[in-house]
This record gives sequence, structure tokens and C-alpha cells, in this order.
Amino acid sequence: MTRSNFTILLGGALTLTERLAAQLSGSRFIAADGGMRHAKMLGVVPELWVGDFDSTEEALFSDFAEVPREKYPAAKNATDGEMAVEAALSRGATSLIFAGALGGTRSDHAFLHLLRLAALAEEGHAAFMTSGEEEAYPLTPGTQEIDLPQGSLFSILGFTELEGLSIEGARYPLDDFKLPFGSSRTISNVAEGPVRLSLKSGRAVVLARPYDLSGA
Repeated sequence: MTRSNFTILLGGALTLTERLAAQLSGSRFIAADGGMRHAKMLGVVPELWVGDFDSTEEALFSDFAEVPREKYPAAKNATDGEMAVEAALSRGATSLIFAGALGGTRSDHAFLHLLRLAALAEEGHAAFMTSGEEEAYPLTPGTQEIDLPQGSLFSILGFTELEGLSIEGARYPLDDFKLPFGSSRTISNVAEGPVRLSLKSGRAVVLARPYDLSGA
């Protein structure tokens, strides 16, 4: 099956790095409200622009006048980002990148994005989030590998108790470990190259800082 990669442009911080440019190569784009400002920096024209447009700079409306818009009322039952995800899935998205999902002025939105990332993974959708300088990956039961530069920092944040957590390719490995809910045991690890993770049960996210080599 041909993969259809979609990038959702959100309103949080976004820095254009070589790693980000490579990750977005070949992607299709949908902007959520004020996330459209990142399109100028990235040099892309999204195929759709959704939201209530309460956080969009006025100049963007003329800069991207050709982009089809789906306008929703401010009083709605979903965030602009969630509506952008639904639009991408309806267009056949098989993997999702959330650019500008981390940080920003609304911590409630940032936390929700992490929860939504975990939910999408449980629904069988490949997805990750990035600010260019920081990345978030869902960690659900199974095995996965995250390609991180040697010496870069990463942490695992459990949304639940984690059973059977194993970490390979890191300074502080674990083997079939039970991580209590709320534990700081898996904060500030250091990648020794690609990191291999496996989990038997639980929900978590991996927060990585590929350009932060302070732990090297």
C-alpha cells in the first residue's frame, strides 16, 4: 500500500532544522488556524486550512488566499488540530507529523496533543510530533526503534504504569522493567545511536531532543 504522509501545521514553536526538513520531505500539508504561519518558513502551500481562525495573523489570509478553507465556529467540540487530523485521515493519511505541536503559549493544548498522539497510535496510525528541536513519539505495547543521534537526550513519560519496559541503545538500559506511574526513573536518558524500545503493557510517550547533546 502506498504511504500517504501528512503534516499538520499547528500553532506551537517550530524551528527549521536539517532533520525537520528531511522528515517533511514528500509530505502533504494541512494547516490548523495560526499554524499556517509555519508554511511561509517551510516554503510550502498546504492543500487545506481549517479552524475558527481566531489566532491567524491577518496578513496570512492574503498570503495564502488560494488555499481552500474550512471555517468552524469558535464554540465547537474539537480543537482546530483535531479537525485537521480528521481531514488528513479522510484524505487517506497513513502517517501523520504534527509540526508545531510542542510548546507554545497554551500548555493545555500541548498536553492534549501528547494524549492525542498516544490515542492515534492505539488506533493504528503512525504519528509523531516535532518542534524541530524536540520530538515526541507514542510508546504502546510492542517494539519500535527511534533513530536518534548519538549523545542526544530522551525521556519516557508514562501516562500509566508501564509493564515490561525494555530500552536498548542507550546509556541507561532497562530490561523487562516495571515503571510505576509518576516515576522519574526514565527521565534524561542518553541515546548511543538508534534507541530500541519494547513494552508489554501501558501507555507512554518518548520525548527526544536530537540536537541536545548536553548529556554526551
